[in-house]
Amino acid sequence: MTDSKPAIVVTGAAGNLGRRLLPLLSNFSVTAIDVHPPDAGSADQYVRLDLGREECCRELFHLFQEVRPVAVIHLAFVIDPVRSGVLDVDRMWQINVAGTARLLEAISETNRNGENTIRTFVHLSSVASYGSDLERPATEESKLGGHTLPYALHKKESDEVVQTWAPQLAQSSIYLLRPHIFAGASMENYLVGAFRGTVNGTGRWADRLRDKGRRLPCMLPRGQRYLDNKIQFIHVDDMARLIAHIANLQEPATQRLTIFNVAGRGEPITFARCVELAHNKLIRMPGKWASRMVLEALWKSGISAIPPEALPYMTGEYIMDTTRLQKWLGSKYSEVIQYTIEDAFRETVA
Repeated sequence: MTDSKPAIVVTGAAGNLGRRLLPLLSNFSVTAIDVHPPDAGSADQYVRLDLGREECCRELFHLFQEVRPVAVIHLAFVIDPVRSGVLDVDRMWQINVAGTARLLEAISETNRNGENTIRTFVHLSSVASYGSDLERPATEESKLGGHTLPYALHKKESDEVVQTWAPQLAQSSIYLLRPHIFAGASMENYLVGAFRGTVNGTGRWADRLRDKGRRLPCMLPRGQRYLDNKIQFIHVDDMARLIAHIANLQEPATQRLTIFNVAGRGEPITFARCVELAHNKLIRMPGKWASRMVLEALWKSGISAIPPEALPYMTGEYIMDTTRLQKWLGSKYSEVIQYTIEDAFRETVA
């Protein structure tokens, strides 16, 4: 590369977070990796590469030899099988878990080669890695208990892959970030869709409902505890600012692996408050079994893209302790994490 700027590689660059991150990396010559091209002009180079293929490990190594990046940001991940078109769970695993391992192997081989060093690696894990119903706020040392939902299982496994590889990534500072639910006007995920009442399926009934401007009601089992369940959010722009902040650090981390829980500023908000802010109709179901039956019916009919396996994460409480991140950012905390949890969600459903 002839650009005088240091090089950086971003996987999953065409995703929602990637589109917000790339403009913040003006100090770098950016190589964007994805199966779809990023926004025009947002990267210096685009490389179409599928992390689900075994051959990609060698391709990544050669790319790193050519680009000589100082940092690699790993955002590539299949979250929603319906929206991504990757419906096969084994194929999802190859991209999400095996793809992460292939990327780490390429970084390890690059650093071992000695010609250039990838000094920073950032991996995006998730609060879902901890599980769906926690007795107390999770710290970075809490046991990972993701279950049921392929997204949660894959986030847990890829998180563990990064931890396993960390000792082998000589000369690299590894940042493993576990964000809570992404929020923002452009975001669409299972929890946001449930509170908004988004008709996000691909069936003909979904098309009819969208044509009529209809929303799905928010659905919770009976019982005050479900309304009192608390939740955190992180605005996607804050997440992008945090990653850019890490990428621009000049000094290496004091330890090989640094793990941060990430959520917006302020206190968690209740499910009841989320429903209120979303101005959506709330329907109370006799129990979780009834909620699952309705989810299955909406899923099978193509009205909703929320799989029934997501139910535990839509009815449970899983809060994280973000003290470590707050202390680490220090005076820059409110500059990087600009949105409170409630304000992030408020913008999401505005």
